[in-house]
Amino acid sequence: MKILIQSPQILDSNSPFHQKEKNVLINNGKIEQIGDKNFSADRVIKAEGMLLSPGWFDLGTFIGDPGLEHREDLASAAKVAVAGGFTELAMLPNTVPSVQTKNEISYITRFNENRLLQIHAMASVTKNNKGEELTEMIDLHEAGAVAFTDGLKPIWHTDIVLKALQYLQKFNGVLIDHPEDTWLNLFGQMHEGVNSTRLGLKGMPRIAEEIVINKHIELLNYAGGKLHLSKISTAKSVELVKAGKKKLKLSCDITAYQPLYDDSYLADFDTNYKVSPPLREKADNEALIRGLKDGTIDVICSGHLPHDDESKNLEFDLAEFGILNLQTFGAHLAVLSKSVDWVTLLEKVTTGPRQVLGMEIPKIDEGVKANLTLFDPDKSWVLDERTNLSKSRNSPWFGKELKGKAVAVFNNSRHWFDH
Repeated sequence: MKILIQSPQILDSNSPFHQKEKNVLINNGKIEQIGDKNFSADRVIKAEGMLLSPGWFDLGTFIGDPGLEHREDLASAAKVAVAGGFTELAMLPNTVPSVQTKNEISYITRFNENRLLQIHAMASVTKNNKGEELTEMIDLHEAGAVAFTDGLKPIWHTDIVLKALQYLQKFNGVLIDHPEDTWLNLFGQMHEGVNSTRLGLKGMPRIAEEIVINKHIELLNYAGGKLHLSKISTAKSVELVKAGKKKLKLSCDITAYQPLYDDSYLADFDTNYKVSPPLREKADNEALIRGLKDGTIDVICSGHLPHDDESKNLEFDLAEFGILNLQTFGAHLAVLSKSVDWVTLLEKVTTGPRQVLGMEIPKIDEGVKANLTLFDPDKSWVLDERTNLSKSRNSPWFGKELKGKAVAVFNNSRHWFDH
């Protein structure tokens, strides 16, 4: 099948067609021609005003399969991710059992050959993600694990962090950690500040994140290796990472929603805004924006963490942390584009995550396999019961009009079009 994408703006700094409006002809999963001619095709997508980039990659998606399939399974996650514009994702190991054997990796990746969305497995650093005993990381790497992390759980054991950094150097692997001192955040519900005091909720102080980042940077300096910090959220965290990157193999990401919302959104006790790390203050948001612009922040991820209604429709202090954001990711990028240019934003979701994992980076050029996302920054749509493809619905944007949507995705000789 020949598909013509007509006049999108190509955004791919590795491509000879970067920042140019060209017609792109895809034939049987390959980019056959790029140019100004109106190539004949079986299907034509009129894409003026749209952005064509390498396929988006989400670094650290929660999928509850196996064990927690009622929240999201591999099949539903694939539908949600593709509709959000993603062609690949790296899955967190917080399943039941956790991803700590070759069988679990095989279970996650076994359908990749026949799947539009490529799901990569990140393996647990410690058995059952408890932080007490290392997994067989070399075996897991050979089985296909793309990174090592305890996912939603911070690696609290200092010696485990040190040994993991040392072991991973044997195959140039990357350690990913969500920096949080759980003792300082114990019983915390939201960011510690004026609003937490006003609402009578126990706060989660910035220092609970910053003290761990500081410690990890010292350990990385001592042990060597590659470290990626997941979901940083404070102004000082950005400063610490920026300084550490000057001499260490250090990278970091933020969620797409973190720079756009602050703790004032919790005034109505909407549990859908209850996330970890918590929504901070405007000064932190502005620092995250600066970190995106100056290259301190390498990756923007979705932070997709589905929950069933029983986990969210509760009193605020009993509700779980987490938010749906695969399908609404592009709408957040569109809002961020008012502060950060599109070239920079798309690098954080195409080149950035693949560089962290040491993976091949797709390119928009003639003769290569099509791994592409076509995004319309002006398309309005509503996330509701009809359009939501997730098994869960813990999104504060449910029923609201959003602007910015993926309209086509190409990968692995397969494609998806938004109707």
